[in-house]
Amino acid sequence: MKYKRSMRIILMTEHLLSKPNVNIPLTYFAERFGQAKSSISEDVQILKETFESNGIGLIKTSAGASGGVLFQPEVSVAEARLVIDSMCSMLSDKERLLPGGYLFMSDIVGNPSLMHDVGRLFATVYQHERIDAVVTIATKGITIANAVGYAMNCPVAVIRKDNKVTEGSTVSINYVSGSTRKIETMVLSKRTLKEGSNVLIVDDFLRAGGSINGVIHLMNEFKANVVGIGVLAEVKGIENRLIDNYVSLVAIEDIDEFRQQFTVDHGNYLTHLQANK
Repeated sequence: MKYKRSMRIILMTEHLLSKPNVNIPLTYFAERFGQAKSSISEDVQILKETFESNGIGLIKTSAGASGGVLFQPEVSVAEARLVIDSMCSMLSDKERLLPGGYLFMSDIVGNPSLMHDVGRLFATVYQHERIDAVVTIATKGITIANAVGYAMNCPVAVIRKDNKVTEGSTVSINYVSGSTRKIETMVLSKRTLKEGSNVLIVDDFLRAGGSINGVIHLMNEFKANVVGIGVLAEVKGIENRLIDNYVSLVAIEDIDEFRQQFTVDHGNYLTHLQANK
């Protein structure tokens, strides 16, 4: 079959968008379409100009025998604001308020389309960091971590609160929950994370920070370097929070459980995004 340039552009776009941050050899496209590398390189240049001028993301190329083309998702400030506005609207329902000042978020983290956008948001703000793995805590953090891991082409390491025989040899620590002050346990399989990895920690909800602080201590056992921390929602105005360097999409404040009231606003994401532009 003879492929016209318009057909090649469409098929290359589909392939690159489905494999973010994966280096695709030019020979793959040359053999697939029966074209010379020079023609494929011209196609890639068209994609590069189109993607970058329309805020879809970056197209990066590398030369040499192992050279290829890579699509790096990048969200504009305007698009990020739209996604976060949508989350704020969804979370503003007063019926979401749970005892202890938490919010019901299962439908949020269970929304595949929204999580896809969330993955791109965090991939954009941490795109200049070398990240070897995305780390989260079971269970609500898993869908977030998978979305971020997909966008960044990184494996996901899931920390659990109990040991399972299917995990093999594990490392565990005890930590103090920031909100309940109870002693909890965290467990991670030794095979899940290589020593010395650069990791990005993600979670759904940040209050006092006890759980994430526990993850940081567990990462120390793996000699891992915590590059960043990303959360969907944080509660503002918490005294003696155990962590202070994080990126949040949404901020919850003025929580009044008795009156079932609270306010939802943007977190600090846009500030971090604009600082990285």
